[in-house]
Amino acid sequence: MSEYQPQSGYAAIAQVEAYWEALRGARMVPKRSEIDPRGIEGALENAFIVERVAAGIARLRIAGSHLNDLMGMEVRGMPLTALFAPSSRQTVSKTIEEVFQAPGTATFHLVAPGTEGRPEGEARMILLPLKSDLGDVSRLLGCIVFKGTIGLAPRRFEVVRRSFSMLGPGIDMPPAPLPEPEPEPARPPVETPGFAAPETRFDSGDTTKRGKGNKRPPYLRLVKSED
Repeated sequence: MSEYQPQSGYAAIAQVEAYWEALRGARMVPKRSEIDPRGIEGALENAFIVERVAAGIARLRIAGSHLNDLMGMEVRGMPLTALFAPSSRQTVSKTIEEVFQAPGTATFHLVAPGTEGRPEGEARMILLPLKSDLGDVSRLLGCIVFKGTIGLAPRRFEVVRRSFSMLGPGIDMPPAPLPEPEPEPARPPVETPGFAAPETRFDSGDTTKRGKGNKRPPYLRLVKSED
């Protein structure tokens, strides 16, 4: 999406894309909770966030005033495909699901046909994936810019062409390592009968320290008789 330059008239799209890329960093997809409106202050009226509610169906949760002006009503709660002519809704729906599933980013080149009270105009829209708090890719950050006079609302768009880019593998932050268990205190060896060698005792030669039966009572003394 490097083709979006401020001087082309799609500065809001360039700002939203740059903000999303900065949030993403080395990861594949940033989180919805990380979006700060102050980061896209110059594009708020063109920005929106949608939530996946079913396959190919995304409902507008937050929408700038530019989308309300295009439809002539409050668009929150409406499916994103409501901004498009019936002939283009299938293409948009399929692309939305691709952005969620791949995940990837999508760019739309749009046209609003001219009718009485509605001058013809062109528009561009981008869709950028976001993770929910549960970690699944079920939100999209988008931006749409209409160049021309809105005239009578609602204005609905036809897809002239679209492009889709799959995101490469990112490097999400690994979970914090678990603390290592403290080592158990050393236990004294336990002698197991049958596996421990018998203790070897050495005789000092002192007969007074032999078995109980050989000990002399301390109160007896040897008396020699000449008889």
